[in-house]
Amino acid sequence: MFESHQSELLKGSGGTEFTIPQKLYRIGEIVSHTPYSRQTIHNYTIMGLIKESAWTDGGHRLYDESVFQRLSRIAELRKTNTLGQIRELFERVSN
Repeated sequence: MFESHQSELLKGSGGTEFTIPQKLYRIGEIVSHTPYSRQTIHNYTIMGLIKESAWTDGGHRLYDESVFQRLSRIAELRKTNTLGQIRELFERVSN
């Protein structure tokens, strides 16, 4: 089973609390929902354009749902920028 990066705490009637774990995605799942290859996802991770949220016990990277928005942003920026320029832009924005 995948580790949960973050969970949402919900309170039901009568004060019952339970958590809904955030969905984490393996690279293969991301590939099946986007136009990107496994190699591209791997390369973007190594370059720091996207970040894994957790790892499986077997050493596989897991990404949270925000990776899809980030990949969409990268695709838009790729129309007019190199990957290096995109990385610099993301670094400036995060600082």
